[in-house]
Amino acid sequence: PTFGFLLFFEIVPVRLRLFGASIPFGYPWPSPFYNVTAQVFRAMVAWMLPRGVTLLNLGVGDSILVQMEIGLLLTLIVGMPWIVHEVGAFLVPALRRNERALLRQIGLPATALFALGTGLGLVLITPFTFVLLFKYVAAMGLAPVLGVQEFVTFALLYSIAFGIVFELPVFVYALTRLGVVKGSTWKKHWRGAVLGSLVFGMVITPDNSGITMLLIASPMIVLYF
Repeated sequence: PTFGFLLFFEIVPVRLRLFGASIPFGYPWPSPFYNVTAQVFRAMVAWMLPRGVTLLNLGVGDSILVQMEIGLLLTLIVGMPWIVHEVGAFLVPALRRNERALLRQIGLPATALFALGTGLGLVLITPFTFVLLFKYVAAMGLAPVLGVQEFVTFALLYSIAFGIVFELPVFVYALTRLGVVKGSTWKKHWRGAVLGSLVFGMVITPDNSGITMLLIASPMIVLYF
């Protein structure tokens, strides 16, 4: 009961603050329908999709779900420094002195690497992936059509996946510093790391094409070495 009581008072403020942080992205400006998330969506379409691709609203509520997904991503990006700070403050009392020092040491690099990976995913990798995949569509003589929710879900998950991939150096460094894994072990089991990267790419990519899996796994392998 005591733990549940304390956990409740830890979680509720976090939920309230995240909700408050998400309000600006759903605020009906300059109009109730053409709000901030709608503007971001249009920018994503213009930047990511090749010319000639037609987006379809396949479900009645797809446009609303799409704006909610975009608003959530924007909230995470803008609020990431605060989220990292809050998580660290929550964990610090339960950590040893060396673990607390390590957490302070990797907090900023981890945040920066996640932002860098997600940014590269949004700006470079995801548009390149769409161009590559739609070349196969054109080669088969098919109409370049895509559902709006499928487009946004793919773009966001794929970009976030790259943010997670860029956390690999921090993950390896932290385990080595804590003595969980020896430095020589990483070199010895590099084949398993390559296989694990491919499996991770297969699981985390939002489609079933081997192309996206390889695009995720390749930077993981490079960062590992």
